[in-house]
Amino acid sequence: MAKHDNPALTAFLAELPAQREFAQVVITRRDDAFELRHVADVAAAEAALEVVEVEALRGLANHTDAGAFRPLKSAPNLRTGWRAVAHTAEELERSLDHLYPGALTDWYSARQAQPPVTHYRDYVNRQTGMYRITQMLTDEQVRDLARAGCHRDSCLKQRLWGGPELAADEAAEKSVIPCLEPCAVLSEFARKSMRLEQEEKAAVRVSSGDLETLLAAVNLALTQPMSGSREADFGAAENPRRLRRLKIQVERWLAEVPQKADKE
Repeated sequence: MAKHDNPALTAFLAELPAQREFAQVVITRRDDAFELRHVADVAAAEAALEVVEVEALRGLANHTDAGAFRPLKSAPNLRTGWRAVAHTAEELERSLDHLYPGALTDWYSARQAQPPVTHYRDYVNRQTGMYRITQMLTDEQVRDLARAGCHRDSCLKQRLWGGPELAADEAAEKSVIPCLEPCAVLSEFARKSMRLEQEEKAAVRVSSGDLETLLAAVNLALTQPMSGSREADFGAAENPRRLRRLKIQVERWLAEVPQKADKE
């Protein structure tokens, strides 16, 4: 195996089988080249897929199939219907960096004896300005933040950072791409979450049955997102991360109320 200037690339190639998934991309060895396509298109005929040049992959990764902007490239909404061929190892490196910026370097870093992981408290304690408020979230709220904000329906990176009683993700649940510290999108979600915590709480009397209905409505909204909603618009009540945050709270409320004696 030839060595390259980038040790991460050398290590990646040394372990690259005939075919490998890398988040939503399938890498297939083709003699001395590498073919990349979406996992949903793994069985599609070559003629059915649009041929995309390596340098055009950066633009392809910017929008979903519906044309919405993708602020988080590790979100599970990469466009389908394309294939690209990297004719050299260096082209493969650039292809992966266009699709998942920094992922190859992070993959290599996470395999070191002491991975450069920055846990939540260490990360937010160095924040200033409008993000300083994220330091105020309790440990329980940070756990809820990670469950809602880093869910596999929002991000395919394997979260390695954590906090008190917050274990890292399993690779099988996400992908081989690691997340070494909270990202900018999560920081904004943390800021919004803290603002929601600071809002005056309404004293509402709700039965356990109505809580079950609310939970069902939240689950339905998560499976049928509103068209036109933006992934990182945390001011929108229908934002998927906000819905998951509410789901966690409703499940907690349901666990705290007396169970109904009879189920009708």
